[in-house]
Amino acid sequence: MRTHNHILTWHQEVGGLGISIKGGKENKMPILISKIFKGLAADQTEALYVGDAILSVNGADLRDATHDEAVQVLKRAGKEVLLEVKYMREATPYIKKNSPVLELGWETLPPESPRLGFVPTESPSPPPFSLHLDYKDRKSIPLKMCYVTRSLYTPDPENRQFELHSPDCKHTVVLRCKDPTMAQAWFNTVQANTNNLTPKVIAEVKEQLGRTGLAGSREIRHIGWLAEKTTGENVRQSLKPTLIVLTEKDMLIYHSMPRMKEAWFSPAHTYPLLATRLVHSGAGKASPQLGMELSFATRTGTRQGIETHLFRVESNSSLSSWTRQIVQGCHKAAELIKEITTTCTYRTQECRLAIHYENGFSILKEAPEVSSPKLIWQYSFEKLKNSSDDGVRMLYLDFGGRDGDIQIDLHSCPKPIVFIIHSFLSAKIARLGLLA
Repeated sequence: MRTHNHILTWHQEVGGLGISIKGGKENKMPILISKIFKGLAADQTEALYVGDAILSVNGADLRDATHDEAVQVLKRAGKEVLLEVKYMREATPYIKKNSPVLELGWETLPPESPRLGFVPTESPSPPPFSLHLDYKDRKSIPLKMCYVTRSLYTPDPENRQFELHSPDCKHTVVLRCKDPTMAQAWFNTVQANTNNLTPKVIAEVKEQLGRTGLAGSREIRHIGWLAEKTTGENVRQSLKPTLIVLTEKDMLIYHSMPRMKEAWFSPAHTYPLLATRLVHSGAGKASPQLGMELSFATRTGTRQGIETHLFRVESNSSLSSWTRQIVQGCHKAAELIKEITTTCTYRTQECRLAIHYENGFSILKEAPEVSSPKLIWQYSFEKLKNSSDDGVRMLYLDFGGRDGDIQIDLHSCPKPIVFIIHSFLSAKIARLGLLA
């Protein structure tokens, strides 16, 4: 047995004391050092050991302290700390190394908490388990809204691992299998089970949001994870998990799964489906898993220009599902919204440009002497021969007239209008059954 005092001095900005503790009065145990972090102050003393009981900190007696009280005393200890410690052989069983399973840093809601945003007040009791396994050597990871992927953050040259990312994107578990065949089988099974939970998630989100809906839409058509490619020299480092939500009218992008109602109303990006188009879908560069990497890209016309997003998917079925959802979402948004109007200047006159899904293009001028605006001209979509823009503010429409292009000053970037015209045309063609 040894009892000794030791003074530690450190600067908080370089990591602090560097110990973890366990025990406490409520556990009928002394305050024990359970872990010493390499390179930090406690480790540098070479005088402290895992299993040492902390009797006092700067003279504050911890012999009868609870775990929380000890934590607070250590937090308030300052940059120079006097520790009185005692090695206790009888405490060794309490600080033996945990199972690697228990060291997984995964903190999320238990599977029996179905409501998003609900935080349980107490930990669930261990569920019954038919196999003869120690419950302490088991970690339960709810699959609901986990992102199941391959080779996103960790290289996999042997092609035998896959990754689980928590809904809040704070935790990742990499699972390595015996061989590529087993890895693919496990990946397919886990991903399928995760996908099967999606309808339940959509129902829960709709219930949570209530009548307000999301981004002005009452319906959530699809929700799921993709790997978005961002700018960067290293290909793997430029991939990040991205949650995509498709509503009746919009494509919403989140960097993690919202838990509370308020977070749903603050996506990282909101793009109108009516001004969005699918521009690429299929195989890209080589991928160790599938022989080639599958991806798709979207482009959205905004007042700042065109915004492009490139997403990687994990399988052909996922690629097919996402591209179908986006294309059909654009068409349904066109049928739902029907008409958009914007102010413009036409032949030096301040007017309104109206584009209607059924009726086509109109230029209207407000007439103070009458209640309804004066129609200057109107053309159907069938008359449109060509459309273009200058990328700054001018829209050019060619309806085959003798005067050539009609020039319309939109006062801002014309890209949203150009993309909306494309969506209306695409939806009308699809309605005729001309698209596969």
